[in-house]
Amino acid sequence: MASIILNDVSKSFRDSPIIKNVNLVVEDGECIVLVGPSGCGKSTILRLICGLEEIDSGEIFIGNRCVNDVPPASRGIAMVFQSYALYPHMTVFENMAFALRVRKLKKDEIEKRVNNTAKILKIDHLLYRKPKELSGGQKQRVAIGRAIVRNPYAFLFDEPLSNLDYSLRCQMRYELAKLKVQLNTTMIYVTHDQAEAMTLADKIVVMKDGAVEQIGTPLELYNSPVNTFVAKFMGSSEINIFPISFVYHKERASVFKTSTGEEILLRLIGAFSCDSSKKYYLGIRPEDIKILPVNAIPFGNKLNGTVVLSENLGGEEFIHVALKNGTQITVKVRKISANGLIRNDVHLEFNSDNCYLFDENGNTIFGIETSPKQASLSN
Repeated sequence: MASIILNDVSKSFRDSPIIKNVNLVVEDGECIVLVGPSGCGKSTILRLICGLEEIDSGEIFIGNRCVNDVPPASRGIAMVFQSYALYPHMTVFENMAFALRVRKLKKDEIEKRVNNTAKILKIDHLLYRKPKELSGGQKQRVAIGRAIVRNPYAFLFDEPLSNLDYSLRCQMRYELAKLKVQLNTTMIYVTHDQAEAMTLADKIVVMKDGAVEQIGTPLELYNSPVNTFVAKFMGSSEINIFPISFVYHKERASVFKTSTGEEILLRLIGAFSCDSSKKYYLGIRPEDIKILPVNAIPFGNKLNGTVVLSENLGGEEFIHVALKNGTQITVKVRKISANGLIRNDVHLEFNSDNCYLFDENGNTIFGIETSPKQASLSN
C-alpha cells in the first residue's frame, strides 16, 4: 500500500486546460471516489497518476517517491478500465497471469496468486474459460482480478461497472465494497453513480471543469455542500433550488419572499446580514418536504402549488409540483400513492433547519441553523 499525493497538478491538451492546479491527498489504505460531469477531468487524473499521460506542471507522489519521470510499468499502480480489455484468445487464468509472466515470476508463485485471487472474486471455476464464454459481470471480475494479482501499491478504477445492467451493477457494487475492506489497499475510483460513490468512498472529490469543487466524506458533502453545484450533484434526487429575496429581519430570524409571494422564515446565526438588493437562492432536498392537502394547516414554511406528475418507484415516490410561476418542485415520499393528487392544489411544508441558503454566485451561506441529517449511505 502507499499514499498518493497530487501537488498543483495541471494538464492541457492543445492549449485547452483539462486539469487545473489539482491538489489531492489519498492516505495509505484510503478509498477516494472522483465524481463530476463528463469531461471534468476525472479519468485524466487516473491516467496522470498511472503515467499514461504526462503532467504539464506539478508533482505526483506515490508513497515517498515523486513519479513525474517514472514510466508506467515502474509506478506500482494497477488500473481497471471501463472496457474489460481482456485478451480474447487467452483463458481467464492466462489473462490474469499475463502481467506476472511478463515480470518473470516463478510458475508456482503465478499459480498461487491467480488461484487465491480467483477464490476471492469467486471465479475459480471459470479459470479455463475464454472471455467469449463469460457474462459481463464475470468479465469485470476477471479484469479486477488481473489488477489484484499484481499486488500493486494502489488501484485505479475508471467507471468499472458502467457497462453492466442495473441489477448486476448493484451486485458488483456490493462485491467491490467487500473487496475494499478485504484488500485494505489504496484506491481511487471514478464513477457517475451516486450509490457507488456513497457506498465505496472514504472521501468523495467533486470536480467541475478540471478543478476540485469540494472534498469530504459522503455525509459531509451531502449535509454541507459549499455551493449549488455540489448540492445538486450529491443526492439521488436533485435538490430543489429557486430564487428568493430578502424582506426584513425578525429577531434571530430573517424573512424572505419567493417570486410567487409566499414568505419564508429562516433562522440565521452569527453576524450574517442579508441585503435586499442582492439575489439569494433557497435549496430544499426532496426528502425534507412534506406534501399536505390545501385544507391542512402547515406548521413550518410553506409553498403552494399543483401536482403535475407522480413517479411511483415502489418503495418511494417522486411527486412533481408546479408553483404558480411554473417552477417545478420535487417531493420524495415513501409508500404512498399520489395518483389521486394529480392536478390538485397542495401545500408543501418544510422547516428552516432543513434548508440551504446560497448567494447570487451559488456559494453556500453558512448562516442557517442546520440539524444533522441522517442521510443513508446509499442515498
